[in-house]
Amino acid sequence: MSADMAGDDRRDGRRETGAGAHPILEAKDLVVNFYTYEGVVKALNGVSLTIPHGITFGLVGESGCGKSVFVRSLMGLVQEPGRIDGGELIFYPGPPSGDGPVQGVDLLRQPESYLQRIRGDRISMIFQEPNAALNPIMTVGEQVAESFLFHRVREMSEKIAADLGAGGGRTTGPVKAVLRVLCGISARNPHARVLRVLNRVPVLKRWRRRLLREALSRSAELLGRLGISNPEEVIRRYPHNLSGGMKHRIVIAMALACKPVLLIADEATSNLDVTIQAQILDLLKGLKETEISSVLLITHDLGVVAETCDRVGVMYAGNVCEIANVGELFRNPRHPYTQALLNAVPKMAQTGPLESIEGTVPNLVDPPPGCRFHPRCPNAGEPCREVFPEMREMGVGHRVACYFPVEDIG
Repeated sequence: MSADMAGDDRRDGRRETGAGAHPILEAKDLVVNFYTYEGVVKALNGVSLTIPHGITFGLVGESGCGKSVFVRSLMGLVQEPGRIDGGELIFYPGPPSGDGPVQGVDLLRQPESYLQRIRGDRISMIFQEPNAALNPIMTVGEQVAESFLFHRVREMSEKIAADLGAGGGRTTGPVKAVLRVLCGISARNPHARVLRVLNRVPVLKRWRRRLLREALSRSAELLGRLGISNPEEVIRRYPHNLSGGMKHRIVIAMALACKPVLLIADEATSNLDVTIQAQILDLLKGLKETEISSVLLITHDLGVVAETCDRVGVMYAGNVCEIANVGELFRNPRHPYTQALLNAVPKMAQTGPLESIEGTVPNLVDPPPGCRFHPRCPNAGEPCREVFPEMREMGVGHRVACYFPVEDIG
């Protein structure tokens, strides 16, 4: 997929979103280090960025630049020897309204119980490798249904109680009345102690089977909306029975089950052939219009960014070096690293050899002082070697961390 697409007419209708839009996520001076035997790996070095509500935000950069560490910090999934050593991650779980500012929550200051409640519900993630995300000994339906059973028990219990009250199902008599009572209790408090006690009575465990049937029904309905034919049969299959493209759709279904306000796609189209990649991207774009509020797309593919994103941040060696609306970034890159990345992408009218970026990515155990790109930068001067540059405005919604930015080409 060519980055040349950024300039075609289809981008005329793309949302241009500057810094004034209401945010759904704000990262402020995020610092993440990994304490290894070789030394401290300085993976994120004061990362700050804002994702506006209602857009697709792309985060791009070379492998190892810190993209996945950033989203794992957001999800509370940084594992040992990693540690979040500073900063804030402010999440705005509600949609913007005219009733005043939406209250943000610093995810780094919340207990694990809070993060468990919002993971898979308000924030969901599509992982890079579907085989690692899918359990080989559980059916597809059981795995999609897990999200409903964890986050939507109240809602499903209310529906089941209403169906029983309307005469639905084959259960009759006293058992039906007891099941209605149990569903009513579950609708008020799914973790009520009385439910745990009564679950030990075999005949009363039938209400849990009803919850599972409802969750499986919702799973099949969701797979159908994602374009999977015969979803009632697919939910009974195991992951090894599915193709690579189908597995990606199942992982997307797991992430979308509870209609999150923020969907994170971490290299969701890597390792796919171009046909399946195009189908997955079209699917994500369609879902963005109907199911999802905002998308954070993690990728190293500038063609994917050009095709799908509204706004983009460029990362290098643990720092964000440029943030802009995607059309502006492709037309007028201001950071030397961004310009070098774009020059290294094959063009449709390519005539000469591709340009490469001189030098190598720095070792983050001992990164260079100042701007981490300065050893490879043709514009580097004395201040670049001493102090990391602050982000500064270079236009509406266009911010660059550089002392000597590329000349504005208009």
